[in-house]
Amino acid sequence: MSDLPERISLREVGPRDGLQNEEPVATDGKVALIDSLSRTGVGRIEAVSYVHPRAIPQMADADEVWARIERAAGVRYSALAPNLRGVQRALDAGFDEIEVVVSASDTHNRRNVNRSTEESLDDIAQIVELAHARGATVQAIVATAWGCPYEGDVPLERVLRVAGAALAHGADALSYGDTTGMATPTRVSELVGETRMRHPDVPLNLHFHNTRGTGLANVLAALQLGVADFDASVGGLGGCPYAPGASGNVATEELVHMVEDMGVATGVDLPALLDTAAQAERLVGHTLPSQVLRAGPRTRTAD
Repeated sequence: MSDLPERISLREVGPRDGLQNEEPVATDGKVALIDSLSRTGVGRIEAVSYVHPRAIPQMADADEVWARIERAAGVRYSALAPNLRGVQRALDAGFDEIEVVVSASDTHNRRNVNRSTEESLDDIAQIVELAHARGATVQAIVATAWGCPYEGDVPLERVLRVAGAALAHGADALSYGDTTGMATPTRVSELVGETRMRHPDVPLNLHFHNTRGTGLANVLAALQLGVADFDASVGGLGGCPYAPGASGNVATEELVHMVEDMGVATGVDLPALLDTAAQAERLVGHTLPSQVLRAGPRTRTAD
């Protein structure tokens, strides 16, 4: 097996990406979930998104959630915003790590943020200028990077062009989102390889869904290429309201369980994370897809 990173960085996206696809959860529950995640050793948490409440009512209380959580030492918190107005709100709230999403698929971008991909890209230069002036960083998330539920396969060159345009406008980092779980290991290797050749020094994060059962296989393929920054969602919460069939982010505890057993450090306390996954399951009121939550870690034995 190829050399693997000694350690990876995880961004927990359950409180935002996970809960946006659920029935609205009470603010108290969101705050409790983030506070619990902050005590697991996860180093980064995507806490909220700043979107219009008519579009995503689940995130209507973003300011209140952010004001009430306990900011744990050593944990970095970020917010996602779809446009300049959302970024302004996030900066005003005090966030210094901003994520801006643009879809490689024009159809998905229009469904997601009601504008074309080109219009979203045009906004990024202004967003970066504003964020940098306020001391914040901007990560450009390219959604539907491995396929679109409306258009099917998205050409590799289009994904690379969208990523390159965002970086040319000043984005500090890049993330590829597998919005509906259409990626497979060879496709991951191809896109990551091409990106590394064109932008070797740009920080790269990957966001996989397990919709078709390939989530952890895709993580392994990326690890073998040296990628050391991943999104995951506690319990496997998540999906995209504007992408049919997008259920099932890679579960944080499944990713931690796998890579730690392979000798790759995460800094995460797996038992604490499993307790938090059970808390998330109670919060949303239905069974979550995480297999490690059901079966426990590999080392668990019967009584």
